[in-house]
Amino acid sequence: MGRAFEFRKARKMKRWSAMAKTFTRIGKDIVIAVKDGGPDPISNSRLRAVIQNAKAANMPKDNIERAIKKASDKSTENYKEILFEGYGPHGVAVLVETASNNNNRTVANIRSYFNKANGSLGVSGSVEFMFERTCNFQLVKDDLDPEELEFEFIDFGVEEVFIDQDDIFLYASFENFGDIQGELEKRNIEILSSNFERIPKVLKKLNSDQKQDIEKLIERIEEDDDVQNVYHSMDIS
Repeated sequence: MGRAFEFRKARKMKRWSAMAKTFTRIGKDIVIAVKDGGPDPISNSRLRAVIQNAKAANMPKDNIERAIKKASDKSTENYKEILFEGYGPHGVAVLVETASNNNNRTVANIRSYFNKANGSLGVSGSVEFMFERTCNFQLVKDDLDPEELEFEFIDFGVEEVFIDQDDIFLYASFENFGDIQGELEKRNIEILSSNFERIPKVLKKLNSDQKQDIEKLIERIEEDDDVQNVYHSMDIS
């Protein structure tokens, strides 16, 4: 197994635990997707992906349709996606993906979390280069052969294929998302969900007390309603 598999295995227990908050964040993704490409999932590949993720999270169909309808209303304010970069305590790099309708509020909140944890919020580009941006697809295994799938999708950018429980996961670089999504749909291969992740290129080992300092910072950041995802370079193995 490669880095993508190990990264996912380490993170999957850290996913959003509160269902209501998960739905809120997916709702923001729907608004952003609709504002960007329209309310028709047939012609809007980003919206198709968000709907798949919503279903995978057991978001009710009525909630999805309501979110699309609301996002289609011109009076509905759009969310701006902002990436924050900084260092937590003990030199751990931290990336924070946000979706906000109030930039001043979000900037102030994120900066305060770093400051209270004896960390520092950096400028654009100060940390992002330390992470590799990837995409992944979760597929229903059914009769699919992972080795054959990997061979057939190498030309579309797939770098890693692995089985986790009853599903197959494809990993690739961020820029190959559209090509892989299109080919999977062309072949009528069911996509359960798809996501983007940022995998640290180098992990920083810490002792147990230092890890607690980072975990407190991450928890504080993730509690913020404007935050979509948090990535860090701490070795949590």
